Amino acid sequence: MNEMQFLTWVRGPGLDIALSLFVLGVLWRLIEIYSLGRKKDLSAPRHKPGASGWHTIARRSVPPEGMFKTSPVSYVGGYVFHIGLAIIIFLFIPHIKLIESLVGVSWPGLPSQVVDLVTVVTLAAMIVLLADRIMKPTKRYLSGFQDWFTWTLTFLPVLTGWLAVQHLLLPYTTMLALHILTAELLLVFIPFTKLFHAFTVFGSRWFNGAVNGHKGVPV
Repeated sequence: MNEMQFLTWVRGPGLDIALSLFVLGVLWRLIEIYSLGRKKDLSAPRHKPGASGWHTIARRSVPPEGMFKTSPVSYVGGYVFHIGLAIIIFLFIPHIKLIESLVGVSWPGLPSQVVDLVTVVTLAAMIVLLADRIMKPTKRYLSGFQDWFTWTLTFLPVLTGWLAVQHLLLPYTTMLALHILTAELLLVFIPFTKLFHAFTVFGSRWFNGAVNGHKGVPV
């Protein structure tokens, strides 16, 4: 298989397979989670300001008091990485065009120079977070195979996409094909790894806040 055949495959059958597994996996996991159910809480609600699902989402989206000073790399790097990744995925014009071709929805994007800068910063933040995890004994001890695996799955599409845009390392056609392939691997594994938190993080925070809010306990 030559470069063009490889690119054609990942842009055609490869993308169809990845998207099918991604959509089916996400639906399966969501049905699995939301079909668990929960017995109705018959206790009288104890209303207390700040004890609710929405308050919990807001509170857990910012560092707890004192934690920013304790672990600044985790919080700063985490915010930079997640915001940067969102900008790369949803505000890079070629990505918007791809989404439009799939679902028919489009929106304005950012200039390529801005996305390029964001990509470099995002890559740097991911490397710093990885180094911090390796160098801190506690974090390293608590990290398992899936943590390293999901970091790699997330890092490679960003890196290969930037290399393709910059025409670095390999011929553009080959690097573009590798970028698409790594993005497809990311899609395939999202429903079955910790990366699925992208679909559950706010829902789980709201649920925990709502349950504890019923008891008058802010979390």
